[in-house]
Amino acid sequence: QSSVTMFVLQGLSDEKDLQLILFPIFLVIYLVTLIWNLGLILLIRMDSQLHTPMYFFLSFLSFIKNICYSSSISPRMLSDFLKNEKTISFITCATQYFVAVWMGLAECCLLAAMAYDRYVAIGSPLQYSAIMAPGLCGKMVAGVCVTGFLSSLSLTVSCFNLYYCGPNIIQHFFCDLPEIIPLSCSNLFVSQIILLLAAIFIVFGSLLVTLLSYGFIAASILKISSGKGSAKAFNTCASHLAAVTLFFGTALSVYMHSSSSHSRKQDKVLSVFYVTLIPMLNPLIYSLRNKEIKGALKRFWSQMERESE
Repeated sequence: QSSVTMFVLQGLSDEKDLQLILFPIFLVIYLVTLIWNLGLILLIRMDSQLHTPMYFFLSFLSFIKNICYSSSISPRMLSDFLKNEKTISFITCATQYFVAVWMGLAECCLLAAMAYDRYVAIGSPLQYSAIMAPGLCGKMVAGVCVTGFLSSLSLTVSCFNLYYCGPNIIQHFFCDLPEIIPLSCSNLFVSQIILLLAAIFIVFGSLLVTLLSYGFIAASILKISSGKGSAKAFNTCASHLAAVTLFFGTALSVYMHSSSSHSRKQDKVLSVFYVTLIPMLNPLIYSLRNKEIKGALKRFWSQMERESE
């Protein structure tokens, strides 16, 4: 329960002219993000040669991070560019936070699952199909969704069940817990403990699994006597490694620092990169050096040309 019924988002900038310039830029970024990721999902579903665990996980990553996460924040940010007063209701703020955190924590777990998939593919190639069976992949994705949902629900309830008596200005362009909790007039001990547990078990737990998987991957690659074989093995996980570096590097830069060492403007710039640019870049990261996706695109265009004839 709270006496505050509305929050005010500060937004990216207070300058009206700059907001009018930023609106078309971020609108194009958001539309490109939706088109590229929906296109990648459809391509994976349509091409039978891409019906493998790696691309199953990739299509799910495109959905939860690049579409759902981005859509939980970007439309509201775009509409705020055109508003003089950027108010958001208490329940809408809680909903935005819940969806964003659900998708973000699910991505942490999914990246760890994808790292394990790459480890099995390189470390046990002959047993890969048996180990990464469709049933196991489905259970891993279901576990990712449930873990993200329950963790996000506990964080949202602990945060928005606090007493807010004012001020109600959120120094950000979306509802984010580090900016909301300081506005509360309640004792923050329980909320901070839940946040700490989520960070340890979900974020750092996923990062640890990912690092361990890549440690085993590196050991497996070093055992390959052929230089060409080593390069081929590394290329199978290079795109995922780039995505992991971008995700965890940016997320830790945004959240794991003291307020005295970074300005709010720097935090907003990093958050913009994390919220809008990474979802747009992920399809490119996985496509540019991926021969299988390039081959699928060529087959798709060839089929379209034959049908048009």
